[in-house]
Amino acid sequence: MLLSLKRVIPPERTARLFCRALVGRVLESVLVCVIVLLWSVPGLAQKASQDASILPKYDLHTEMKTKGTVDEVNLLPLGTKKELTELIIKSGDDKIHIYVCPKTFEEEMGISFSKGDEISVMGSKVKQEALDVILARELVKGTDTLVFRDGKGNPVWDPRTGK
Repeated sequence: MLLSLKRVIPPERTARLFCRALVGRVLESVLVCVIVLLWSVPGLAQKASQDASILPKYDLHTEMKTKGTVDEVNLLPLGTKKELTELIIKSGDDKIHIYVCPKTFEEEMGISFSKGDEISVMGSKVKQEALDVILARELVKGTDTLVFRDGKGNPVWDPRTGK
């Protein structure tokens, strides 16, 4: 004859043990979610700062003026949701690349550029990869003077939204 020893746990204690196990699993799940969230937030902040660093930094020491005729109007990718307006102007035999502003800012201000527009630009001549570009601070088109950066070279649009 086999004797079987079974441990009998009172029902109220069983309920308590079950609740502790359940609460432990819930807390564990919440903790995992919090860790994942905290881990991903710096990545999102880093992505925003990477978008802003796509453009070269404005340099007051390299400010210059130039004028010419718009030969091309291009939209360059800028971050995840924005496009940057680039004008390529002809000045004599030279072609000069001008980075103006995000397309969203241009649309919000109600301005546009077309091939053949006569413009003059004041801005910072900088290197973008191997290319010399001018980051426009002020641009004169016809009788309009358009300001894209303040006196320190900071954009007048919101770098996060492009507006």
